[in-house]
Amino acid sequence: MIHTHVVKQGETLITISEDYRIPVQTIISENQISNPNLIYVGQRLSIPGVPDPNLISYSIIVSISNRNLTLLKHESVVKTYPIAVGRILHGTPIGEFVVINKAPNPGGAFGTMWMSLSKKHYGIHGTNDPSSIGKAVSKGCIRMFNDDVNELASTIPIGTRVIIRP
Repeated sequence: MIHTHVVKQGETLITISEDYRIPVQTIISENQISNPNLIYVGQRLSIPGVPDPNLISYSIIVSISNRNLTLLKHESVVKTYPIAVGRILHGTPIGEFVVINKAPNPGGAFGTMWMSLSKKHYGIHGTNDPSSIGKAVSKGCIRMFNDDVNELASTIPIGTRVIIRP
């Protein structure tokens, strides 16, 4: 089974394709859309290449206010990690997303691991500045200690649900 995206207010096929990093034409073909201008809020779109998170035993809950990320397996807490979140001007997005890819050693300020979320420009990643953990300092991403993000990435599969709460 593949992931199903429910269209939200303000989304277009272009923004959805950007969020999942797949071509618009792939979404159109997969969903047999005859008129790409007529998608609607609440419409369910199959996203090829992303597993169905309902079939994955792991999920992640991020609490922006508590600045922590909790890994669940079958809805039981496995581990809670400290994180850094977005600054006020670059807030961490609220909502439900999925992990769509993993990139070890991405370079730059992203530490030893980058995991893209199904929201363009956002992910869970390591850091080259461990003193930032516990603070609201990122450009909206979820920042973790490198050892923690490596442990998380080695545990969860692509398609893992990530719920970000205020």
